[in-house]
Amino acid sequence: MFPAEFINEMRDSLGPERAERVLAALSGEPEVSVRVNPFKLSVDALRAHFGELAGDAVAWAPAEGFYLRERPSFTLDPLFHAGAYYVQEASSMYVGSMFDRAAAALGAGGALSDAPGRAAGLRVLDLCAAPGGKTTQLLSHLDDTSLLVANEIVPSRATILAENVARWGRSNVAVSASDPSAFTALRNFFDVVVVDAPCSGEGMFRKDAQAVAEWSPDAVHLCAARQRRILGDAWPALRPGGYLIYSTCTFNHFEDEDNVTWISDELGATCQEMRHFYPGEDRGEGFFAALLRKAGPQNERTGVQTHSVARKQRFQSDSGPQNGFQMVAAHSVSMLKQVSVSLAAALPQLEKQLRVIASGTAVATRKGRDLVPEADYALAVDRMPLAGLSFETVEITRDEALKFLSKDPLSLPDAPRGYLLLTQAGLGLGFVKNLGTRTNSLLPSSRRIRMR
Repeated sequence: MFPAEFINEMRDSLGPERAERVLAALSGEPEVSVRVNPFKLSVDALRAHFGELAGDAVAWAPAEGFYLRERPSFTLDPLFHAGAYYVQEASSMYVGSMFDRAAAALGAGGALSDAPGRAAGLRVLDLCAAPGGKTTQLLSHLDDTSLLVANEIVPSRATILAENVARWGRSNVAVSASDPSAFTALRNFFDVVVVDAPCSGEGMFRKDAQAVAEWSPDAVHLCAARQRRILGDAWPALRPGGYLIYSTCTFNHFEDEDNVTWISDELGATCQEMRHFYPGEDRGEGFFAALLRKAGPQNERTGVQTHSVARKQRFQSDSGPQNGFQMVAAHSVSMLKQVSVSLAAALPQLEKQLRVIASGTAVATRKGRDLVPEADYALAVDRMPLAGLSFETVEITRDEALKFLSKDPLSLPDAPRGYLLLTQAGLGLGFVKNLGTRTNSLLPSSRRIRMR
């Protein structure tokens, strides 16, 4: 089933007995695990939602993640579309605990297990972020005074990333679709950089047959070289004294330990921790993560740069800041969005250097004299009110929610006329305009589900 060179490499690195145990596990069934959105549900409430399917807590992320005894149809779960949880591979949740240690070392708090403590005042970059598992986890570990930039170079994957970020409902995040080299200009800007690098995917062999088919020793060395280019491009954006979390979903030392040594020796860093996860030994897929501290004093982060008056006017507040958020114009005066104060201050600089495709939370679009609510606003955790935008909230049944998510005809004759925020279990799903005999859906076609 597996290439002979891969088997030999595993035996050389782990020893014959341990390698056979891991290889046998790679031929078995993968675990299924979910991670709660703590801004929308408690982990106990999510367990209750899954009922008998809910299993053990993820050992390294017990405050937010747990296994499921079998895989349900997440597509047909309205709470999934409401952003109540993320389906994330368990091993990769270890990045959250590494981030907490980095945040604590930077004096920014962290440790989700000590809720409600979340890291404050940090600038964080998730460089290779799609589809969004680590991005949404980082958002769960940050408060509104921190900001996160989630980047994905492949445009189609960046779109998926932006939709998953929108479901999480936070307004302190920007999504970009830039080559890693674009971040070189943001010198000393970030306190923490997460690089979940594209890799040979050995750790995902039991989930991805294509990864097995494409594996070769040459591919491993090409991946290792590409990872070093990505790391070298992003390194100037990490401030002295800041922290890098480097991870892969592969086993070999070329992409893992050798690259950590290269980062330490060539870029200037101290490795604080390294950990491998192996199927058959850990309940998850193959994964590697390392935490490194960049050499230099911790007080050398660059400030937010200002630009031309015309550029600043584009981000001028539509209303003053409220509870850490403000309303700003986006792309044109017709679109309004909600952003955290920390993101609003940095956004002009980020947009100058990066291809930002989404930021904050889209709230409404002006159409003539009317304000039409945006789909992302329904998913927001904290909805900043906007003068002139009004709607009623209506709790709908699961069947009605699936009709809405499928963009099937939905009639709510007993509900008020006008714009309605539809909720399921109290969580926002989206908007419709109720005309009495029928409703007009404001759900984007890209989010439509096609199985019932």
